[in-house]
Amino acid sequence: MIFIRYFNLLEKIKNISILGSTGSIGQNSLEVISKFPDKFHVAYLSANKGINQLAEQIEKHNPDGVVVMDNESAEFLRQKFGSSLKVLIGENGLKEIASHPDVDIVINSLVGFAGLTPTIEAIKAGKRVALANKETLVVAGEIITQLLEDHQTELIPIDSEHSAIVQCLVGEDIKNISKLILTASGGPFLNLEKKEFSSITVAQALNHPNWKMGSKITIDSATLMNKGLEVIEAHYLFKLPAEKIEVLIHPQSIIHSMVEFVDGSVKAQLGIPDMKIPIQYALTYPERLPSNSSRINFSKLREMTFAQPDFEKFECLSLAYQALEAGGTAPVVLNAANEVAVELFLNGKITFDKIPKLIKSALEKYEVKQNPSIEEIIHIDSSTRSFIKSKYRK
Repeated sequence: MIFIRYFNLLEKIKNISILGSTGSIGQNSLEVISKFPDKFHVAYLSANKGINQLAEQIEKHNPDGVVVMDNESAEFLRQKFGSSLKVLIGENGLKEIASHPDVDIVINSLVGFAGLTPTIEAIKAGKRVALANKETLVVAGEIITQLLEDHQTELIPIDSEHSAIVQCLVGEDIKNISKLILTASGGPFLNLEKKEFSSITVAQALNHPNWKMGSKITIDSATLMNKGLEVIEAHYLFKLPAEKIEVLIHPQSIIHSMVEFVDGSVKAQLGIPDMKIPIQYALTYPERLPSNSSRINFSKLREMTFAQPDFEKFECLSLAYQALEAGGTAPVVLNAANEVAVELFLNGKITFDKIPKLIKSALEKYEVKQNPSIEEIIHIDSSTRSFIKSKYRK
C-alpha cells in the first residue's frame, strides 16, 4: 500500500511548498490553506506561466520565496517585491523548495514529466508529498516506491480517485482487496460516435462536463488517458496487478472510487466534484478538519449510473493497460508520447483522433527495458518526444 507513517502533522504550523501554484490544483490548495492559518503557512510557490497571477498570490499569501522558469519573470518579481522575497529559477529552484529544511509538506501539482525530479528530491529530504502529478508514478513507479521505503516518508495522492481509495482502505488489510474500481466521468465525448472524433475541436475537448482543470489533464480526460494513467498510478500506490484495477464509467462523478473486498463487500467514497476535498485530506491526514465544501443532497440526487468503458472508442485507456502489462520503460514511452500528442492537438497541429495513433506508434517503436534507472527514464522520455515530433513533421 501507499507509504503513510501517521505523523501528527497538526501539532504545529506546517510550512508548505506548492509546485504549480497558478494551476487549478495550486489555486485550490491555496484556498484550503487560507482557511487554516493556525495550521499551515505557504512557504514557497512556483509557476511556469501566469506571472501576474503569481504576483497576486505573493501579495496575498506572503511566501518566503518563489520559483519561476525564466530570468525575465525572476527580474520582474525582484523589482516588484525587493529583497524580502527569495526568487529562484528553473529546475534547481524547484529542487530547492521541494527539499528545503523548513518545509514540511510539498504539494506537487506540476504538469507532466517535469514533476518527477522535485518529487524525488522531496522524498529524499523526508517531506510529506501531496501528489497531484500523475506522471511521477507513471514513469518511475518502482523507483519512487523504493525511495519512499528507503527514506521512510509519505506520499499521499491528491487525485480524487486515489484519495477515495485511501479513504476506503483506512482500517483495512490490503490483502483483503479483491479489486479497485476507479470511476471515470467519461468526459465530454462519452456518447459521441468514434467516427466523429476527427472533427472534435479544441474548445469542445476542453469543455469537461464535471471538473475544472488545466488544459493538458482536461484533454487526457476527454481521451480517457487520464484514467489510464491513474490505473498505472494505482498499481504502484497499492501494489496490485492490472487485472485487479478496473475502470467504470460514472458520468455523475459522485462516487470517486470503490474497493471490493474478498468477502464481496464494497466500500465507496462519495462527494461532490470539488478538488479542495482531497487536497485538504492530503494535508491533514490522518485527521479530518471541518470545511465549508458543498455537501451531497441525496434527496435531490436523481440518479447514479455506471457502464463499462469502450476500449475500442477510447484507445488511450487500452494503450495504458498495455503499457502497464509491459512494464519497464513502456509507461515512460506512453506518457512522453501522450504529452507531445496532446500539445500538438492543443496547438491545432493534429486532429483529436490522431492522439492515440501517435502514442501507439511510439509504443511499437521502442523495445521495453525492465528496471530502468532515472537516467535511462530521462533518456527514453527525451527520445520518445523527439520521435513523435519528427513523425509528425513527416
